[in-house]
Parts: sequence; structure tokens; C-alpha cells
Amino acid sequence: MELFGYPIWAVLLVCVGVFCAAFVDSIGGGGGIISLPCYLLAGFPMHLALGTNKLSSGIGTTASTVRYAINGCADWKLGIPSIALALVGAHLGTRLQLLVNERYLKLILVFVLPVIAVIMLKKKDLPEKRLPMNEGLRKAIVWGAALLIGIYDGFYGPGTGTFLLLIFCYFAKLDVRTASGNVKLVNFSSNIGALITSLMAGKVVIGVGLLAAVFSTAGHYLGSGMALKNGSKIVRPVIIVVLVLLAGKVLLELFGIA
Repeated sequence: MELFGYPIWAVLLVCVGVFCAAFVDSIGGGGGIISLPCYLLAGFPMHLALGTNKLSSGIGTTASTVRYAINGCADWKLGIPSIALALVGAHLGTRLQLLVNERYLKLILVFVLPVIAVIMLKKKDLPEKRLPMNEGLRKAIVWGAALLIGIYDGFYGPGTGTFLLLIFCYFAKLDVRTASGNVKLVNFSSNIGALITSLMAGKVVIGVGLLAAVFSTAGHYLGSGMALKNGSKIVRPVIIVVLVLLAGKVLLELFGIA
């Protein structure tokens, strides 16, 4: 039996994987590390997997974004320009994805990930309080990250939220809850930008994406609730796990194993 042109087992695999990915993503980012391989295991070609994943994750991210915003965990002065920049970046990244072999970006990640892991291991906790710094510099860091990571999210995606959270906490000196809220604003925007471009290119299985979005929404809602209650106690371990998984995934793909 098939559903939306794919075996039912494959659609169920995607839905379960997307739920788990959304739960992780709402806490420490990097949900694409889980959801994208599930789409590929279900038999989706790479470009369809990337596009359909943006549909399910884009809708699902709305739940955690709204929850963070309602609880005051977003700096809108930083966030509103970030939204526009992430949209532009994701559009550019997705256009690039359709033209360029992603192997080049993965090679860069092989060198970047160990640096991020060392930073995480040296830091005891993500900051619970916003630290003072020049506001112009803070804006430049946040907005620059929104554009550049938005491009990465449109091009490939896995680890986007994790990279943003680390930049916002360690370089922009935001507290973990505000950083998480602003990460969601950027991630939601980059998902939408990438999704629109993928839809225009016909690289989205809409039926599967909408069904998976229901599971994504549930995962984001539950995960964001845990992050709001436990702060860095739960975010930091999740980020470390995400970095390890992403590093493993990239290495396996580079060697042609995955």
C-alpha cells in the first residue's frame, strides 16, 4: 500500500523521525541531522528530501517559535532584521543547492565541527544571563549570522540551529533563553525562504510534508517546553550530542558510506 506515492512504512518512518528531530531541534538545534536521513531512508531523492524536509520543519518550527516568543524569550530589535536576512540567505542557499555539489560545504564542516566541540566542552554552561557588550557589535554578529547561516540552511541545513545558538550565546553574549528564542525566529525564516524556493523548483512532496508537519509541530511544542524549564542544563548536552552526530554524518557521507 502507498500513501502520497510512497510505501506506508516509508511515510511512517518519516513521521517518527521528524517528531524526534523536532524535539531535539527545539532544544538545541540540529534536528535536520535526524529528519533528513529519515527522508533518504524512506527512498526520497536528495533534492526532494531537502525540500520536503523544509516543509515539515518549517511548519513545525512555528510551534516552538511562538512558544518562545509568548514567554518573552526573543529580542525583537535583533530579531526582526534577522528574519529578513535569513529569508534572503535561505533563498540564495537553496538556489545554490540546485547548482553546486554539496561536497564542498561538507569538507568545510569537517574542520569547523571540532572547533565548535572544543568550545562546548570548555564552557561549563551556556550563559543564563545576558552579558554587556557594544550593541552595534552585537547587532552585527546576530545579523551577520542570520544571513550566513541562512545561506547554509538553504544549501544543506543540518546543524543550523546549533550553530546559531553557539554564535548568539558565545559571540553575541545573549542568555540561553533569549538566544534560543532568536534562533527560532531565524530558523523559521530560513526554513520558509528555502521552502518557497524548493516549491518553485518542484522539489517538495507536499502530501508527505504536510503529514510530517503535524508530528514536527508536536515535537517542537514538547521540546521547547523542556528547554524553557531547564535552560542550559538540557540545552548543552543536546548540543554536544548533535555535534557528534553531525560530524559522524558528514564524515560518512564524504567517504561514501551514508
